[in-house]
Amino acid sequence: MRIGISITSAYRVEDPRLGARYMIERAKAARQADLDSLFVGDHHVTPLPYYQNTPMLGRMLAEWHNKPVGALYLLPLWHPVLLAEQIATLAAIAPGRFIMQCGLGWEPEQSAGMGVDIKQRAAMFETSLDLMQRLWAGETVNEGRFWNIENARIAPLPAQRIEVWVGAGAPAALNRAARMADGWLAAPGLSHEQVGQQLNQYRQSCAEFARAPSAVAIRRDIFIGADQDEANSFKQRMIDKGYRGFSDQAILAGCVETVAAEFAALAQMGFTDIIVRNMSSDQHTALATIERLAEVKRVLNL
Repeated sequence: MRIGISITSAYRVEDPRLGARYMIERAKAARQADLDSLFVGDHHVTPLPYYQNTPMLGRMLAEWHNKPVGALYLLPLWHPVLLAEQIATLAAIAPGRFIMQCGLGWEPEQSAGMGVDIKQRAAMFETSLDLMQRLWAGETVNEGRFWNIENARIAPLPAQRIEVWVGAGAPAALNRAARMADGWLAAPGLSHEQVGQQLNQYRQSCAEFARAPSAVAIRRDIFIGADQDEANSFKQRMIDKGYRGFSDQAILAGCVETVAAEFAALAQMGFTDIIVRNMSSDQHTALATIERLAEVKRVLNL
């Protein structure tokens, strides 16, 4: 089992430089905790400050080491040639493996703001991913349905193959992840029962396509307290606020030993990677949780 982190990209700050500094500090803390991977997310036309993934990841790489790194990209919202170029450049900066997490995007306002017909997003996703993988392989591509691309090539090419994880939950999307990608990323808000159901369906789809995934990952929003009482109090506050509409089971708040036990249970189910995200918006508290992940790793002998 590997423990990685997705650095929160949204911050309610008056000075935009402060949110960027928070992200850099969290990346540095993740390296000091010897976490196994570093990611950032993807959203657009947001009402509150949301720091864009490609430039922020480029800066955070200065704080990272040679373990895997990557970002989530909502593929229908991006021009595939531009994105293939940006990821190839990020992969050239990163000393280790680059992982592209990707998904469809589900917010109508976001798609409208980016000029994308949300009804076309599944077809756009598949077309985009195919084009990008061909571009990274050094091919010349053409596409006339969505982007009117003529004789496009990119350089530099990635020195290592770009690994692709697809975030998926619906049956068709799980099937697509098994068919087109190296790994699957489960959504963070799932209950234990939902996680098990989707994992079983993904495994069945992998068997159907004779695919052996390189990663079976899940994201979990977490808080690690100094003790269980502090964690229980925090978790109850999150439940009372209806945290992101998540199942209570998906809100992972505990002391080091409790969190380690939850991670071990996910590994027992078959997850190879747990990608955490801070629940607390307070920077001091978020950094403390990241630091305690090093203790979680020790408990798990990782």
